[in-house]
Amino acid sequence: MNQSELDNLRHSSAHLLAAAVMEIWPNTKRTIGPAIENGFYYDFQFSQPISEKDFSRIDQKMRELLKKWEGFERKEVTEKEAKELFKDNPYKLELIEEISQKGEALTLYTSGNYIDLCRGGHVENPKEMLRHFKLLSIAGAYWRGNEKNTMLTRIYGTSFPTKEELEKHLWMLEEAKKRDHKKIGKELELFLISDDIGAGLPIFTPKGTTLRTLVSDYLTHKKQENGYQFVWTPHIAKSQIYHTSGHWGKYDAMFSPMKLDDEEYVLKPMNCPHHFQVYLYRPRSYKDLPYRIAENGTVYRYEKSGEVSGLLRVRALTIDDTHTFVRISQTAEELEKVLTMIKEILKTFGFDNYKARISISDPANPSKYLGSREAWEKAEKTLQEKAEQLFGNVIVGVGEAAFYGPKIDVMVQDSLGREWQLSTVQLDYNQPQNFHMVYTNEEGKEEYPAILHIAMIGSLERLLGILIEHYAGAFPVWLSPIQVAILPISDKHREHAQKVLKIFQEAGIRAELNDDKKTLGAKIRHSTLQKVPYMVIIGDKEIEGAGSKVSVRTREGKDLGQMGTNDFVVKLKEHIENFS
Repeated sequence: MNQSELDNLRHSSAHLLAAAVMEIWPNTKRTIGPAIENGFYYDFQFSQPISEKDFSRIDQKMRELLKKWEGFERKEVTEKEAKELFKDNPYKLELIEEISQKGEALTLYTSGNYIDLCRGGHVENPKEMLRHFKLLSIAGAYWRGNEKNTMLTRIYGTSFPTKEELEKHLWMLEEAKKRDHKKIGKELELFLISDDIGAGLPIFTPKGTTLRTLVSDYLTHKKQENGYQFVWTPHIAKSQIYHTSGHWGKYDAMFSPMKLDDEEYVLKPMNCPHHFQVYLYRPRSYKDLPYRIAENGTVYRYEKSGEVSGLLRVRALTIDDTHTFVRISQTAEELEKVLTMIKEILKTFGFDNYKARISISDPANPSKYLGSREAWEKAEKTLQEKAEQLFGNVIVGVGEAAFYGPKIDVMVQDSLGREWQLSTVQLDYNQPQNFHMVYTNEEGKEEYPAILHIAMIGSLERLLGILIEHYAGAFPVWLSPIQVAILPISDKHREHAQKVLKIFQEAGIRAELNDDKKTLGAKIRHSTLQKVPYMVIIGDKEIEGAGSKVSVRTREGKDLGQMGTNDFVVKLKEHIENFS
């Protein structure tokens, strides 16, 4: 079943859900019920509160109704007929008004005794095809996503063509709950969200900061190896710069402006205009290009309170921002270099399955974009050719480009098969003209460069959230905040344990000594729950004879036996050097 057929299946399931709800609670007001990624939902205004405890009742009614659903009967009606049918439902009346104003047909679809206003997209044989569904959760949702509108009750569900596919998906959802980065982040003491600081503003603990620094340092080193120079820019700027860039009025995630010295400033929502100032600092020649600058720079975006989520969607995000200024003739070569780097970086973080998606402009709506149609077509062609060369077949999203340039997004699959968007490469012919960023060519004439806006991994916060779930907190040795736990069996082994700790620390190994007055079993359990890759146990046998010895155990419970401390250090360093 292709994606379009799957969407029809799930949209049909949303109809079935609404039909059951209306049978049980006839006074309910229906709104909309689309197919979404991995499922569907329907929004309702109930006359009394409901909860997930009601799901078994709704499920039973859905299965009862389904036995009589032979198909979906389409009927085109007039505006007057539609309004008469839904005269007591202000949400449907609003939709009918909008559809009529657009001059589109008003259509009703009937299954069994259930009738709904709908554009279509259903299965042919609902009685057979809609059997494999599951109601999942309830959430609040504003009508049309607007906080000023009524809060509705949203019921989420999922459906699949076969029982096996449904069961596999439900297993993945349960596994995802276990891997929830908010839950694991708290258990491993990696980050916290404080109500006193605010939603979407994560604070990293010492262990979380170690993890964050490891990621940041790796990206910095990798970029420096490839010719990028790092800069630092402030967190605010005059609002005028975003008028120049064109973001003002087109980008709706800015925090409110503030007044400083009678001038208007804003928290920066992106690093680009700041980086442009570095390019403009002095005259540029063709000999300077490609000119590559980078910054792990924190930006601030106003996300709605209902949309922020742990580390995956925040209001303060640190982007591994990279801007490369190139001659037009250098674009293809530089794109290949960047995409190759991205593949290497994703592999280092443990992502082996990925694909590229290209977001291009909508030719039917040229007013949405800066620059000429010719420049857009040229940029889009270059991106697509290089993406196909490095990633094979690519997905093309028409109308999904940002207002100043087309882009490539790299989507990765985690260990559960879930897809995440990480890397982004945007090709921009427009901002150089907005800021009059030029260089002198071989003939002494001014030319505009192109700019590649690059985020190799997106934001550090989001990547860390994804990594926590990808590894379920059991990070590879190189990424683990604590790489070794040292566990003396009793007080008499403590002195040797401290010597072992010093050996690890001098070798650059992140080790932790657990000298609590607890049993060895309790210490092993604690280190295992903290997902520490290795535990070294020190007892009588380890302090006998010459040289430093340890007994090594893995977090998976495997006993590696006794070995020299320095030999174990060599083993750990091999892991770290190989990013394993």
